[in-house]
Amino acid sequence: MQIHITPALKAEAKALSFYYGGAVQALNAISLGLADRHATALIGPSGCGKTTFLRCLNRMHDLYPGNRYAGSVVLYPEGVNIVDHTIDPIEIRMRVGMVFQKPNPFPTSIYENVAYGLRIRGSMARYEMDAVVEQSLKDAALWPEVKDRLRELAYNLSGGQQQRLCIARALATGPEMLLFDEPTSALDPTATARIEELVTELKQRVTIVIVTHNMQQAARVSDYTAFMYEGALVECDRTEKIFTNPSNKLTEEYVTGRFG
Repeated sequence: MQIHITPALKAEAKALSFYYGGAVQALNAISLGLADRHATALIGPSGCGKTTFLRCLNRMHDLYPGNRYAGSVVLYPEGVNIVDHTIDPIEIRMRVGMVFQKPNPFPTSIYENVAYGLRIRGSMARYEMDAVVEQSLKDAALWPEVKDRLRELAYNLSGGQQQRLCIARALATGPEMLLFDEPTSALDPTATARIEELVTELKQRVTIVIVTHNMQQAARVSDYTAFMYEGALVECDRTEKIFTNPSNKLTEEYVTGRFG
């Protein structure tokens, strides 16, 4: 199923299939365009392939032996296929950052968490690194709360602060895309609202893909919504249309709560 997105694309899956352990098929020929500097929400019942698809976008599956991709994921403007085995997955993860379901700060200081990717990238003058760390924390709406605590352990932060720290860590390498895998499922309503506000701000300058089980969240933060079912893409369109007038009956049944 080919989906056409009106704005310029940042990435595009073309007949993308994925196999765990080389044999168990989890994605079936997904073709989906991801609009540049817009947010796309991935929705669907548990086990439908949302997170599997998300992790294809920055080669996270490469961390486990035997997994296999078929088809392509093209990253624009270069037009490079990021799931090609000749492409360095570390470089892809610098360009396509990821924030996970539960906050996962490293057991180091707040400063070192943000500086981690910068150190992997290579040598940088301390004043330059300081500037990037500060800007990343500002971009993640965390700087005012931690500017006098940079040497403290990241574990001292609250859950919501830790998740914003993980966003700052992802932003530090200057990614072109940010992937969010149910980033607020472990947070209280106040922290959730702050993360959603942050997503809304960040999509003005980076492409965002967010997996969520929360239909209201998808409606609030995304420009486009893609509905997946049993490893396949059923439908993708403007978020408003998906929630008010979907083209597929299965989509309508899911967004109205009849199953899932």
